[in-house]
Amino acid sequence: MSNHLAPLEPKADKAAVRRHNLSLVLRSVHDEGETTRAAVAARSGLTRAAVSSLVEQLLGGGFLSESGKSFSGQAGRPGTVLKVARTGPAGVGVEINVDCTTVCVVDLSGVDRVRLTEHHDNRGAPPADVLARAARITARALESAAAQELHPAGAHLALPGLVSGGTVRQAPNLGWTQVRAAELFEQALSDVQLDEPVGTQGRPRSRDASHPALLPMPVSSGNEADAAALAELWFGGRTDTGGRGLRTFLYLTGEIGIGGALVVDGELLPGAHGFAGEIGHTVVDEDGPLCRCGSHGCLEQYAGQAALLRAAGLPEDAGPPGVTDLERRARDGDESALAALTAAGRTLGLVLANAVNLIDPDAIVLGGAYRPLLPWLGPPIAERLARRVVSGLWSEGSGRLHASSAAGDAARGSAALVVRDVLADPLAYAERTARP
Repeated sequence: MSNHLAPLEPKADKAAVRRHNLSLVLRSVHDEGETTRAAVAARSGLTRAAVSSLVEQLLGGGFLSESGKSFSGQAGRPGTVLKVARTGPAGVGVEINVDCTTVCVVDLSGVDRVRLTEHHDNRGAPPADVLARAARITARALESAAAQELHPAGAHLALPGLVSGGTVRQAPNLGWTQVRAAELFEQALSDVQLDEPVGTQGRPRSRDASHPALLPMPVSSGNEADAAALAELWFGGRTDTGGRGLRTFLYLTGEIGIGGALVVDGELLPGAHGFAGEIGHTVVDEDGPLCRCGSHGCLEQYAGQAALLRAAGLPEDAGPPGVTDLERRARDGDESALAALTAAGRTLGLVLANAVNLIDPDAIVLGGAYRPLLPWLGPPIAERLARRVVSGLWSEGSGRLHASSAAGDAARGSAALVVRDVLADPLAYAERTARP
């Protein structure tokens, strides 16, 4: 009989156990916001002596801070309040979209500390040029972060396409194919830090380990809809129909293209190759208009940002200002705007009903350009969901269709991914950044 079980890992030694427990304590403090050593011991199951030793190491490494006293109302001495540090390790998120680039730096608590956005047309531009420009924006963000005593633990690129192993396999709306985005960005960031006049006196600054902004850092990459969905999970504050934190949902982001991501029980579902969620290329009509992906009749051609603007009589390349104009016209009762939104909502509703029948999420969250347009897109979407979802759980007024939170976006989700890696193994960050 064949054995399909995965091989067991070796027994953990004392160093591995301590490494795990350091993460356990740090994550406990992070999740609570404010807590005490005694509370961490109660939650984690570790002894108070073990927690105190681990906390001291985390304090010394700059992961935690302590202040004041916590009075529980019970007998015994008050405990010192522990929090994750507002200085020290930070995550850097870089979202490269068709019409803008956003860089976000968050601290260990997930608070947005630096944010820079530049609007420009990336369509058809050489990938190396786009990534070099993103690196220059990132360098400026790192300077601002360093001024706040934040040290980058890594950067994560969020890109609109199929991304695997640091390579963009295909990004139709950017015109990219087989682009080694992570590698090119890391090199561009190294070059700009070496050659650009980013110093306080306008002089080129050499790579100096004494300056936190110039420390080498790992670069990872992934799909922008995945990062936005994780931001919604971690920062959105949404609840399901039972009033619990929303942990299983389908996220849809409407920009130039339409991206999707599925979160199941608090975990992103990437698919076998990391390509799950390409709902924008669901075929609505195989004889429909040609899509940038090479197929015909994709959802993007009926309900993407460009299609919406075009149907409303607006320039299809107007970008975010065009979406704002469309929203204003809809509020004013403009017939062309209302007709365009209704038609797009019906098509979205049809595709989303099929998705709900297939994967059974608790909710659908609409982000990006769809967020401000939901008052008009929502009713036709809800009508199709109520009529076509077989479970009967999606009746109109069920409360399962949401606009995304203003607290989350792909750049912040990307930065938070880096922070999650630090929380999972603080010792790895400490070892990587230790000076010789």
